[in-house]
Amino acid sequence: MEKSFFADLCFDGILRPRRSILSLQISVIGSGEATPEAIHLAERVGRELARQGATVVTGGLFGVMEAACRGAKEAGGTTIGILPGSDPLEANAYVDIAICTGIGYARNVIVVRSGRAVIAVSGAFGTLSEIAHALGDNIPVIGLNTWSFSRSGQTDETMIMAIDPADAVEKALTAARKRDQASPVSGGQG
Repeated sequence: MEKSFFADLCFDGILRPRRSILSLQISVIGSGEATPEAIHLAERVGRELARQGATVVTGGLFGVMEAACRGAKEAGGTTIGILPGSDPLEANAYVDIAICTGIGYARNVIVVRSGRAVIAVSGAFGTLSEIAHALGDNIPVIGLNTWSFSRSGQTDETMIMAIDPADAVEKALTAARKRDQASPVSGGQG
């Protein structure tokens, strides 16, 4: 079977877009009711992701989500908003592609699975659920001024902690690329 420029026929018989022509998607998660500090951090994260050529995926609403999208747009990037409702007008003004799910908080799973890595900026319990879904699915999570965990009285270092927005973006892109190299779809072994 002949290959097209835009897609490859994969070993499972499914036609998939080539990675080389797609932007790396990184999810940015955090509270819709964020502090000024969290807003500032998220905007810097979004801006740096766009400068690095990544597409920013968020929950599409306000707070950290809006700030990350605003930062990305200021740097000429592309943003995707995975919305909890059925109305695309619910999206913040910086979302390029609004995906209406109509499934409420269950959309948190879609938000984290849409990124090759996740950056958690601050956040409340909804952010905590997104972190748990990502880690449970072996999606790398980079934490910036967010939750920390312990298991059996010991610090759990499953989440990669960052010291500032640039560090968070660098760690997310590195983790995403490493994940892509290990993916059977991209030719890796894991």
